[in-house]
Amino acid sequence: MGQENGIKGNSGDFVFPASSSSKPNKPRRKRKSADSDDGGAKIIVALLAGAGAAFLLALILLMSRLEAEEASNGLLNSNVGGAKGVDDQIYLEEVAQGRASPALQLNPKERQRKRQNRLVEQINKMEGVYDRRVKKFDRLFNLPKGNPLDRLVHGADRQLDGMKDALEGKGEMPERVDLEEQFKEDIERDNEKEKKRKEKRARKERGKHKSPDLHAHDEDGEKPPHLHPLFPPMPPHTMAVDLFGEDIITNTLSHNKPTVAGVIAILQRFLRKLHQMLVENKHAKTPNEVIEKYFDLVIKYLEPLEEAYRDREIFPIREDGSIFMSLGAYRDHLLGETLRQAFKTAAYPDKLFVGAVVQNCFGIDVTCRTGVEVKGKNKNGQPITEVSDRPPDVNGIEQFCADPDYAKYCESGQIRALYVNETESNGPTTARYFASKLWGGETYFLQADAHLRFAKEWDRLYAEEVKLANSYPKAVLSAYPPGFSEEDPPYQGGSKGTRLCTCVFSDSDVEHRILRINTGNMCRGEESAPSQIAYIAAGFFFARAEFLVDVPFDPYMPWCFMGEEIALSLRAWTHGWDIYAPRKNLIAHQYRPGRMGLPKFWENTGRVFGRPGPGFNTRLQSITIQRIKYMVGYKDSSKEDLEKENHQIVLTEFDHYGPGDIRTMPAFLEHTKIDLKTERCGHIDWC
Repeated sequence: MGQENGIKGNSGDFVFPASSSSKPNKPRRKRKSADSDDGGAKIIVALLAGAGAAFLLALILLMSRLEAEEASNGLLNSNVGGAKGVDDQIYLEEVAQGRASPALQLNPKERQRKRQNRLVEQINKMEGVYDRRVKKFDRLFNLPKGNPLDRLVHGADRQLDGMKDALEGKGEMPERVDLEEQFKEDIERDNEKEKKRKEKRARKERGKHKSPDLHAHDEDGEKPPHLHPLFPPMPPHTMAVDLFGEDIITNTLSHNKPTVAGVIAILQRFLRKLHQMLVENKHAKTPNEVIEKYFDLVIKYLEPLEEAYRDREIFPIREDGSIFMSLGAYRDHLLGETLRQAFKTAAYPDKLFVGAVVQNCFGIDVTCRTGVEVKGKNKNGQPITEVSDRPPDVNGIEQFCADPDYAKYCESGQIRALYVNETESNGPTTARYFASKLWGGETYFLQADAHLRFAKEWDRLYAEEVKLANSYPKAVLSAYPPGFSEEDPPYQGGSKGTRLCTCVFSDSDVEHRILRINTGNMCRGEESAPSQIAYIAAGFFFARAEFLVDVPFDPYMPWCFMGEEIALSLRAWTHGWDIYAPRKNLIAHQYRPGRMGLPKFWENTGRVFGRPGPGFNTRLQSITIQRIKYMVGYKDSSKEDLEKENHQIVLTEFDHYGPGDIRTMPAFLEHTKIDLKTERCGHIDWC
């Protein structure tokens, strides 16, 4: 490494670089791109084995030897060869330079001050060399952001800055960190991820050549065969297995002959087992017990379906411009009218297909209850609330299918319904998972809430809009639609779209500091194409159906109300999908403040477990939401933190429902200006 200054240590020589002009030897290796099959980790191993090793290992040794306990009193006795060794070295150098200070040999405080200044000087020198070498490595090898070397850099930066602050009296010496061990673990993790990426690509390739046998039920040739046999949307609770036999499940899971009816049968079987589990665990002592049993059911009854078609379409995507609308409806009195409006205003109603998850109180084995209703005010002006008995909920599917103007859509199989008793409802994330499974090969996927109004030809206009996005076909349209009241006139649409460009860390105790997204500016209106935004709204997004392959909905997030939007956004973006704001609003949404007194799923959770009120659901959510916080990278939701709290179960099958491998998580946080250290969302200049 050229001319060097050495300080003798207790367990060997520790070497500082002599000057910032030191240069690493040029690695004798052909340049590889960031997306090489060998992965960034192997490149970094080669670098460490070569000229850069001595420098980085010196850095690691410095960190490991500056232990907090001894450094905090300023003596540094055993860290870098002992105080006397450092003092002698400084004194000899000053003698050689003609500026030796007798006070250095006489005054302990002066010796300590000189020693600290010397260490700060050496740290600053190291940082300069270190930054230049890392930049050169990046330039030579085009390493992707977030690679193990990048993570080592950030970890070392934090350690060096903390050490300087401590030496200058601005804080405590940072705790000892074994960066060398962390670096090795990072490389192992990256190699494991690369192995899984290769396996995923191989599965996708096999999927192209292993198309499902879709001729098993092709009797009339008029419809795609996987839509046969047609599963009727009415009456509620008709069991697919009763109509078509157990083979409908076996063919879907094991014989590569999937049908929509077979998928519905699998979901119904899971719901039946879930009902039994909830009854048996009504008096469970802790949320952990409930979550463990729930995950066991997912693994046993849903995971086989996930694994059978992982990384490929369960059905071939039809290029006919058809739209699948995913609706999760929780005791929703507007579901029937939403369906009528969607088909009435569509330019191509024959190409519109709906998958509705109807979570109602049907009055089966339970007395239906209202939400928390405001009945007046007390003498102090505070609201008087009440929860009371009520009749079973209106079935919006029944309303729609009984209407002679729309019955044909039910008879043709364009309405697919999964009925869920209120007692088995556990939040929007699970309902959206179920609804996504009712997709039957349509070109586009639209997720929305079940209380909407539509502008004329909304379907054609959204399909045209998404095609104008720069990243199409990997483009997602999303927005928070404008609101409406039930007494409003028919919706016309056309107002300027909203841009989802801001976020905030929630300060609500119930929401556990989860990231909430929000609107920024409105679209200007004169844009020639939709403009890019940062986030996806769960209540409305529109994309090609390949989205379901890249970003499959997660069955392991029960009892979560918040967090699905940040999870969707980061998963989509890291899988290579860009998000856009539609220039014009074409749907309207009924926003539902608490004063409306509508039922909430968390109230049902309290009744199911014999604990009235939202409290038990909040406790369940406090655990399952850790899956999202771990995904985002919260500092208190690391794997070690989850294991310490005995919540590691939330990482079940996480690799299949976490961030993608097209872009990195650090890149997403930079893209959206999310600062996890300070828990603040910065201004996004481009959005």
